[in-house]
Amino acid sequence: MSTYSKMSKLKQLIQQLPKAELHLHIEGTLEPALMWSLAKKHNIDLPFSSVEDIQNAYQFNNLQSFLDLYYQGADVLRDQDDFFELMWAYLCKCHEQNIVHTEIMFDPQTHTQRGITYDVFMPGFAKAIDKAKTELGVSVYLILSFLRHLSEDSAIATLQEAQPYYSMITAVGLDSAELNNPPSKFQRVFASAGSLGFKLVAHAGEEGPPEYVWEAINLLKVDRIDHGVRSIEDPKLMAYLKQHQVPLTVCPLSNLKLCVVDDMSEHNIVDLLNDGLCVMVNSDDPSYFGGYLNENFYALVDKLSLTEQDIVKLISNSISASFLPEQQKHEWLTRIQHICPS
Repeated sequence: MSTYSKMSKLKQLIQQLPKAELHLHIEGTLEPALMWSLAKKHNIDLPFSSVEDIQNAYQFNNLQSFLDLYYQGADVLRDQDDFFELMWAYLCKCHEQNIVHTEIMFDPQTHTQRGITYDVFMPGFAKAIDKAKTELGVSVYLILSFLRHLSEDSAIATLQEAQPYYSMITAVGLDSAELNNPPSKFQRVFASAGSLGFKLVAHAGEEGPPEYVWEAINLLKVDRIDHGVRSIEDPKLMAYLKQHQVPLTVCPLSNLKLCVVDDMSEHNIVDLLNDGLCVMVNSDDPSYFGGYLNENFYALVDKLSLTEQDIVKLISNSISASFLPEQQKHEWLTRIQHICPS
């Protein structure tokens, strides 16, 4: 079998297998066409002349350069229908790519700072989530994420303001600019969220050092680490992550687009997997970074000689590391085994 045929077969397998996506920012799924149409709807002047002009602007040299455009784009989200459209478009993509379960981060402060309240975006999200469950068979959990470049007091207020919608929220997270915003800055709010029964996740070890991963584990008591690719720089941390099977929600195209790696052939996800860590593939902010979940897998197949066993393990890890009930995890893992009995 030729190399092309092998790669094509692996890509077919990726499409066929049921998957979970655990690291996805809903605001990062805002496609240029939707940004453009919502700007027109609300009479918002964008610094772009066309949809193509927006797409061409999606070139970044670090995390901050991406975030600047990310927050600018989110400004077109103004009413419940906008948030419904945003969420529904992503969940349709999930159905198309055979993502059966997704745990979606949303950034309340991105919206409340603009005067858009929970009573606007949460009902919009809920309408799309209910529609997807009924019509597409996709299950959704929401992760309320704090912006780490803002103060912990702002995060505490954000958590308190969410109280009427706690039943819709499974976990809290920590995202935005990592450098100079260590996890230790948010100990109190994570302790509060934990006491309320929320699962806990945090971005760490993407641009920030391995010490940030340690802080997220020891001080924030997280259940999962988002990114974590720089953990490989600390052998003791690697041993801990392996022993305790702390999940790392790795985002390959994001790492490439934000210059965490210079070329996909240099990505360390297979090394992390081979070292026995619980890693999985995710798309992070797919509109901005050039691809949804399956495209991230395809990039790894093209550049890292991913094997069928690697793919099955990465996808199985996504199910195992989810916050689904154990019975549902077992059902999906059994289905994966039936498709790939080896």
